[in-house]
Amino acid sequence: MSAYKRMSSRLASWLPRLVVAPSLLIVVITVYLFILWTGLISVTSSKFVPIYDFVGLEQYVRLWATPRWHTAVANLFIFSALFLALSTALGLLLAILLDQNIRAEGALRAIYLYPMALSFIVTGTAWKWILNPGLGIQKVVNDLGWETFRFDWITDPQMAIYTVVIAGVWQSSGFAMAIFLAGLRGVDNSVIKAAQIEGASLPLIYRQIIIPMLRPAMLSVIVLLSYIAIKSFDLVLALTNAGPGAATELPSTFMFAATFRRNQMGVGAASAVMMLMTVAAIIVPYLYSELRERNNG
Repeated sequence: MSAYKRMSSRLASWLPRLVVAPSLLIVVITVYLFILWTGLISVTSSKFVPIYDFVGLEQYVRLWATPRWHTAVANLFIFSALFLALSTALGLLLAILLDQNIRAEGALRAIYLYPMALSFIVTGTAWKWILNPGLGIQKVVNDLGWETFRFDWITDPQMAIYTVVIAGVWQSSGFAMAIFLAGLRGVDNSVIKAAQIEGASLPLIYRQIIIPMLRPAMLSVIVLLSYIAIKSFDLVLALTNAGPGAATELPSTFMFAATFRRNQMGVGAASAVMMLMTVAAIIVPYLYSELRERNNG
C-alpha cells in the first residue's frame, strides 16, 4: 500500500508537467527556435531562399540604408504615439463613465468591447469602406448637400497614416477600457468616501487619488498596446496596403514585402530582429518592475 501511495504521489506531481509539456514544446519550436533562426538568417546573404553563409551586419547596413525603412520607422513612431495616447485616454474615460453605476452598463460594456472581438482584417476592411471618398463619410455628407466637404485622408499620402490610427483606436480602446474598469472596481470605496467627506469633488478625486492608484493597470495597457502597435500588419494591409505609395508603411509590412515580394530574405530578417528588439525594450523593463514589486512585497 505504501508503494502504491508513493507511485500515486509521484504521478500526481508529474501529471501537471506532462500536461503542460506538449504546449511548452510547441512554443519552444514555433517561437524561440524560429526567433533564433530569424537572427541567423539576418547575418547571412539570404535572398529568395536561405543561404547559410556569414556576412556579419551587412543586412542591417542595407536595411538602414533603405529609405522605405526610414519611412516605416517614422510611421511607427507617429502611429504608436497617437494610438497609445488616444486608446489609453478614451479607454480610461469610458471606464470612468461606466464606473458611475449607470443603467445598461452590461450592454454598453459589450458594445465597447465588441470591436476587440473582430480581427484587424475585418476592422481594416470596414474602415476602408467608411473612409473611401466615393463610398463612405465624404459621399454621405456630400449627398446630404454639403458638397464642399472633403474627408479623403485615405488617399492623401500626408494624412493616410492617421486613418490607421483611427481604425486602431476604434478597435483597441474597448480593450483598454476593460483593464481600467477592472482596476477601478478594485479601488476601496472607503478612500472615495473619505475624500468626499473632506469636500473633494468627484473630478478631483479621480484626478488626484483614483487615477494614480491605477498605475499597474496603466502600465499593462501601455505595454500591451505598444505590442499591438509594433506588430500591426493585417490592419495596415487591409486598410491601405501600406499605401498610397509607401505613406503607411510600417516595419511589419516592410518585413513582409522585403521577404516575400522583393526576395530580400536577409533584409526582412534584419527588420524582424529590429522589431523584436523594440518589443524587448518595452517588455523587459515591465517584467523587471513587476518582479521587483513582487519581491519587495
